[in-house]
Amino acid sequence: MPKIQESAENYLETILLLNRRNGSVRSIDIAAELEFSKPSVSVAMKNLREHGCITVDENGQISLTDKGLQIAESVYERHTLFTEWLIGLGVDPRTAAKDACRIEHVISEESFQAIKKHAGK
Repeated sequence: MPKIQESAENYLETILLLNRRNGSVRSIDIAAELEFSKPSVSVAMKNLREHGCITVDENGQISLTDKGLQIAESVYERHTLFTEWLIGLGVDPRTAAKDACRIEHVISEESFQAIKKHAGK
């Protein structure tokens, strides 16, 4: 999987989740979900388009490319595993989700696979 910036990973994960929830995604949906300004999201979408992670149609609908989907699913898998793991250890669910969001971006693939194997996932 190609390595991209943490903020780009967060945007891709958000697009994935919004698409699953709503069936479609536009920049305004991302801005509302992340509580970011529309101009900030527009710049991020331009960068993700230039890196081949998303496409945007004439109606402003955002879709993940195969590359973007691969990254988004990987980040979401990490997020889910770490959240569940921390909750299982007795961490408050809100804290677990917040911590998982940070861990998912910094852990190596090797360490993640080892934890995933240990957790039986």
